[in-house]
Amino acid sequence: MLVTPPMFDVILYQPEIPPNTGNIIRLCANTGARLHLVKPLGFTLEDKQLVRAGLDYHEFATITVHESWADCAERFKHSRLFAVSTKGTQQYDLVAFRAGDAFVFGPESRGLPAEILGSVPAQQCIRVPMVPGNRSLNLSNAVAVVVYEAWRQVGFGIGAKS
Repeated sequence: MLVTPPMFDVILYQPEIPPNTGNIIRLCANTGARLHLVKPLGFTLEDKQLVRAGLDYHEFATITVHESWADCAERFKHSRLFAVSTKGTQQYDLVAFRAGDAFVFGPESRGLPAEILGSVPAQQCIRVPMVPGNRSLNLSNAVAVVVYEAWRQVGFGIGAKS
């Protein structure tokens, strides 16, 4: 397996559903993105559904657990942070992403809180388009859409296998 340097960081703020996080672990392992989980989590890292969804990719993913949003925000204070939300004002594919960008996603049942959305410049509050009247995409699908677009824009990194 070719290993590429981390290009992006994926931040899950208080994720609730283990299979979604397991799928995102697998996605991060296959794209070279680092995964950050912000407590409280709706599961343990040993949860059977989390492990099953991530298959055997856990060992290939870089996962950091943050005790709070304040701890996570401190880690990313010098990074370009994008809040991904149905309330985002900028369509995700109209942004010029660059290596080192970080994407924060909210919990499945309620999305990102207003204080996180308000802490990010409006042009960095991004959304994935949907049919009018629908609530939201599945979290792992939304993460995949955004990460792959960002990775595509930077040329899929050095050593990426197609």
